[in-house]
Formats: sequence, structure tokens, C-alpha cells
Amino acid sequence: MQRKSVLMAAVVALAVAGMATAVSAQSRDYIQIVGSSTVYPFTTVVAEQFGKTTKFKTPKVESTGSGGGLKLFCAGVGVEHPDMTNSSRRIKKSEVELCGKNGVKEVVEMKVGYDGIAVANSKKSKSLSLTPRDLFLALAKDVPANADGSERKPNPNKTWKDVNPKLPALKIEVLGPPPTSGTRDAFVELVMDAGCGTFAAIKSMKKKAKRAACRTMREDGAFVEAGENDNLIVQKLDANPDAFGIFGFSFLDQNFDKLHGASINGVKPEFETIADGSYPVSRPLYIYIKKAHLDVIAGMREFLAEYTSEKAWGDEGYLTDKGLIPMPEKERQMFSSDVKNLKNLAL
Repeated sequence: MQRKSVLMAAVVALAVAGMATAVSAQSRDYIQIVGSSTVYPFTTVVAEQFGKTTKFKTPKVESTGSGGGLKLFCAGVGVEHPDMTNSSRRIKKSEVELCGKNGVKEVVEMKVGYDGIAVANSKKSKSLSLTPRDLFLALAKDVPANADGSERKPNPNKTWKDVNPKLPALKIEVLGPPPTSGTRDAFVELVMDAGCGTFAAIKSMKKKAKRAACRTMREDGAFVEAGENDNLIVQKLDANPDAFGIFGFSFLDQNFDKLHGASINGVKPEFETIADGSYPVSRPLYIYIKKAHLDVIAGMREFLAEYTSEKAWGDEGYLTDKGLIPMPEKERQMFSSDVKNLKNLAL
């Protein structure tokens, strides 16, 4: 009899737990999106438009950085985990493995468009014309001590003139993104790697040693990690005309009254130069979607349909007003089809 009572209690407990799980599964009636601060303004605009024009609630969009967003996204399946994550770089193999380990087995990749990375300063000061080599010599922790880079020393450069005699004797002070940011990943790959690659001995290093030599940023105050809030960097540049900031073109585009972007290899960061590929520091932007949530969280399919519509991400779409550089039409059609058909990510 006692054994039967214990069994009945266990059954009841399991039933209650099942009911709690069912209630929990229905406890979120909005889409949750995390990730890149660069993609954040684009996704936020789509979310606001979606909330205004459909029966669904406005999705909640948080700026956590690309790396931070992918970590949250890959932590598991269920309403306590995000449905999508923005990223200003492509997902890494290690992150795909983390997703799989935590049960996030099916992921859809959606390229949103393109963006440039600007090195900008206040219009109260003159704009600079820089090269990747200049930026490497200004921002790297260690720099070459001889012509080919076979010997290195702690970075002694205090002013831009120390880096390049053609530049002004202005103190080097650059506000940039932290390591969790996709903008940081793209900047070190497109700028720092290119700059240190102009030194023969560093260029010929093995991959691991080269990455350490090229991508380790100085820690003496010349480079300051300013967090994931690009708007805060913009405010600091306006307050300090001698400083420079590193952030996505969309933030420069929205603050052209206050800031101007440095030329890189003689090319200004502008909508046209990023679109035609002549600006050397540009990168694709992504959203990753959790397939397991599509039929559980209301409105996900409809939100993706809005995002991939020509009125949003097209050549004349409303996202171009925010600084998004649209993909060519064929590429838009391909990703729109992949999203509609829920094509699984393949690296």
C-alpha cells in the first residue's frame, strides 16, 4: 500500500512537472533576438515595423556583441534561450560545435547585407588619410624594430606623426570594440592583418604566431575598449575631437553632422564605395535562426518574411536609410529562398 502511494505521488509529481513545462513553453509570446551592435539598428527597425503592421508583438532586440550573442544563442533550445542572433561576422566552427553540443542542431543562416568599418573622428578636427600599415603601427602592442619585422619591440608610438611623418603630431587615442564584438574580429582581420603583412618577416610567420603578432592590441591607453555601445563611442568622439573611433559605417552614416571617416588606402567610407567594393574595410552581416523555435514562438516566419522583403532590404528599402548596404539582387533572392525553405547552415 505504501509502495502504491509512493508510486502515485511520483506520477502526480511528473504530471505537475509536465504541466509546468507546457506552461513555460507558452510563457513567451514575442521573438527574442540578441547579438551584434552593428546589426542591432537594422534588426530593431524591422522589429518596429513588424510590430506596427502585424498582429504580433514587437520582437525584443538586445545588443550583446556578436560573440556574446552566439554564445547565448547556442546555449540551448527553449523559451529561455534566444530565437535568433545578429552577427557582424560569420559563425565560427567552434560556435557551431557549441550549438550542437547544447541541442541546437538545426540553424538557418541569413545574410542581411554589407557594412563598412569606419575609423572616424569629430568634424571639429581634420580627417586623416590612413593605410592598414599606419593603423597597425598605431594600435599593435608590439611593432617591428627593424625593416622586415624580424625583430619587435613594445609599441613606442605616441602620436600619428610617430607612425607616419606625413600624419599630424596628434596623440594616438582610439576607441574601439571589445574582443566579443564582430566589428573587432573584422577589424583585426581586414586592417591589422593587412598592415602587419607589409612586413616580410611577419607575413611569413606560421599562422598562430602571426595572429599573435598582428592582432594583439596595445594596452597602454592608446587603444581603449569602449564596449558594445557604438552610440556611446560617437558621443565620446564629439566630446573629444582628438580621439578616433572604430565602428560600423551605419553609425557614421547616422552621425555625418558630427563625424567624418578617415580614408583607408585613399578611399573614403561611403555607401557607394562599400557597395562597389573599393573601400577595403567592409564585411557581410548575418542573422542566425533557431529552427526548433519556428513553430513554437509566434511570428518568427512572418518576421523573417518582413526582413527579406524588398521593401526592407532591397536597393530602395527602408534599411538603406539606416546605412545598410544591400546585397546584389541575385544574392538577396538566394538568401530569401534559403530562409523560406529553412535551409540548414553548412560551413
